[in-house]
Amino acid sequence: MTDTDQPTSGPPTPADPEAVAEALKRYWRSNVTIMVVLLTIWAIVGLGCGILFADKLNGFSLGGYPLGFWFAQQGSIMTFVLIILTYCILLNRLDKRHHDELEQIKKQSGGAA
Repeated sequence: MTDTDQPTSGPPTPADPEAVAEALKRYWRSNVTIMVVLLTIWAIVGLGCGILFADKLNGFSLGGYPLGFWFAQQGSIMTFVLIILTYCILLNRLDKRHHDELEQIKKQSGGAA
């Protein structure tokens, strides 16, 4: 029986499971790192600027309102919206990089077999 006589139906050959597992670990480690950094920024802006440092920030004004009040009312919400946008952009890049890495693993395991 030659290679052309073999049936093509059936499950595809799996990629190297160890390489895929390592790629998934790297993906989730990067994802969690991005989330921790962005949520830390939000906590600093929302809690820090809006509550903890409000008295010092109230010495300055933005649009006629004390800066501490502005951060408590508007700044943390605007920061959260920007964080959502940033998270989407960063995760799209991470997903593309992860997909390319999985494709490379698939090619390497398919080429070796």
